[in-house]
Amino acid sequence: MTQKAMSVEDYLRTEELSPVKREYVGGFVYPLHGATRSQAGTSKAHMRISLNIIKAVDAAATRLGCRTSMADMKLRIEDSNAFYYPDVMVACEPDNGEAYFETEPCLLVEVLSKGTASVDRHAKYQAYTAIPSLQTYLIVEQNERRVYAYGRGVKQWQLSEMVGQGDIALPCLNLSLSLDEIYFGVLEG
Repeated sequence: MTQKAMSVEDYLRTEELSPVKREYVGGFVYPLHGATRSQAGTSKAHMRISLNIIKAVDAAATRLGCRTSMADMKLRIEDSNAFYYPDVMVACEPDNGEAYFETEPCLLVEVLSKGTASVDRHAKYQAYTAIPSLQTYLIVEQNERRVYAYGRGVKQWQLSEMVGQGDIALPCLNLSLSLDEIYFGVLEG
């Protein structure tokens, strides 16, 4: 089956009523999980890890006037002509006035799953790290205590790989996030 290109306007108009959560890249839509919303979803570990991160950062984000989102808020990347659904997103720039997407995050998190790992590590890394406001991109394993933390450096992105234990600096929130917080109730150290 050949895919037909879709305009951003058509994507936004149809996404709210779509039976499948879809990401949009370069004019084409891609289902995020299964063929229907009833097939969509994540593992308990994936959801717990995402929730742990939200719980650890949300109070600090709120105090700073930032907005924290989980899984159902779209991220629009105009330069890449793309919309993604990050597992966790924090945006601290003034609200863009859009009800269904953010455009200037300072923190993005993807929790790896078999179906999304390659996209999270490659296509999303390329798109996310091109966002001027982004300071930290975390790629979080769900089957082992391992986090790949990409931080914006002076000239390039710096990778810190945390295994087992460790703390991750989140500069836009003036906060550190520990692996113990991330994996609480899932893979305790």
